[in-house]
Amino acid sequence: MTAHGGARSARVLIVDDEPANIHGLAAALGADYDLRFATGGERALALAAELAFDLVLLDVVMPGLDGYEVLRRLKADAATRDVPVIFVTSKDDVADEERGFALGAVDYIAKPISAPIVRARVRTHLELKRQRDLLEQRALIDQLTGVANRRGFDEALERRWQTGVREGTPLLLVLLDVDHFKPYNDHYGHGAGDDCLRRIGEALNAAFDRPGELAARVGGEEFALLLPGGGGDAPLVRLLDTIRRLAIPHAHSAAAARVSVSAGAIETVPTAADSPRSLLEASDRLLYQAKREGRNRAIAARGDAIASVDGGD
Repeated sequence: MTAHGGARSARVLIVDDEPANIHGLAAALGADYDLRFATGGERALALAAELAFDLVLLDVVMPGLDGYEVLRRLKADAATRDVPVIFVTSKDDVADEERGFALGAVDYIAKPISAPIVRARVRTHLELKRQRDLLEQRALIDQLTGVANRRGFDEALERRWQTGVREGTPLLLVLLDVDHFKPYNDHYGHGAGDDCLRRIGEALNAAFDRPGELAARVGGEEFALLLPGGGGDAPLVRLLDTIRRLAIPHAHSAAAARVSVSAGAIETVPTAADSPRSLLEASDRLLYQAKREGRNRAIAARGDAIASVDGGD
């Protein structure tokens, strides 16, 4: 069985302090899944932070962090709160089940386990997650351009900001506007304007498809790129080259004879004392500086250094 449109086998985390119980669950599930194992709560949380899981099978009674505390922490983390958790336990008290469901468990499997029941419950909850993921993905995509929409961008920025805070990794945010888009619409028509935005979105999606790169449409003619830092001016050169190579004529632009963009970019290492909003505001200021300086260019800030990259003829 696969998850996420067949891209990979569904990844399942089995957590139990008794290796025999882990072996039993693994044998019940067979080779259809990408199985990972933890014999304690701390290790389970570390694995969940490192890998994207589709389902967690979680023992309740464990030394150290018990299953309830592991579940509470999974649900408190934005990166893991949507992963379904099934408790696998010998505790059959109604109050225990009620507590687990209140914390966010999706199901209970009683010990000693029945292999057919385990397989059936796992299939059911993986399919439910797959359907939720598809609906969520559609809700995060801009229907005109095919890139992420504003909600998708905001959620990705928040996740990557938190990752940067935790790991100390630099982040590059680029905001860009299509230059003189209203005159383009007025002259060529709104159908042509939509086609122009669609072509730009498709080009950005193709040009920025490396790991950790995201293109988004965040307004009418406004786009954003969320990229790993450390690449110098290369991403801005790639951006401006991508738009220039589209060669979409624009007879009513004062910036170029073709459709061009202005961009503001800022690179930073996120900190807990700062916020994604400050990054957006700084990028927006640089975008307007690019417009004041003639458009068809990108202006980037890295610490105290300011760089300008021209979009060419």
